[in-house]
Amino acid sequence: MNNILDRIKHNFSESIQTKINAADTLGNDIQAACERVVQCLLDGHKILSCGNGGSACDAMHFSGEMLNRFKHERPSLPAVALTADISTITSIANDYSYHDIFAKQIRALGQPGDVLLAITTSGNSINVLNAIKAAHDRQMNVVALTGNDGGKIPELLQGDDVEIRVPAVETARIQETHLLIIHCICDIVDYQLFGHGEMV
Repeated sequence: MNNILDRIKHNFSESIQTKINAADTLGNDIQAACERVVQCLLDGHKILSCGNGGSACDAMHFSGEMLNRFKHERPSLPAVALTADISTITSIANDYSYHDIFAKQIRALGQPGDVLLAITTSGNSINVLNAIKAAHDRQMNVVALTGNDGGKIPELLQGDDVEIRVPAVETARIQETHLLIIHCICDIVDYQLFGHGEMV
């Protein structure tokens, strides 16, 4: 028996099953998030994104897809990953608090009508919670990617905000599904704004 191969297959199976579960339960939430992002862009606004660790990478992944392209050639779209400017992040963390690294950027860059893409597998990251509060202060909508029980995120969300809560407990499975959700948003942006990817 090859235990290593079995573990690899188990990881694949768990990831696939998590995505199937998410597809069955999160379709409406993902559609609502896509609608918020598309309308934000149509109205001439931008998307700010944030998260920690792997979620920080997801935030940058999203902004990269917007600023460059997803699958098809198209104009660049306005997005800012609040995780990308290491000098700003470390100066805020050093002078104030790590809890404020995203909120202070939002207070400077966020405008009414912008969208915050807040990514946290636990829903309890204090700097992401503070980012959501700052976004609301700037009259921004929030799309929150979470997992497990959503943590403290649901109690902060308002009106037109959207939470997409992956039905999983393990961080790796949640992160893998978050990336697929991000790609779904990118695909719908391309489809609705530019007519790319017509399904045959």
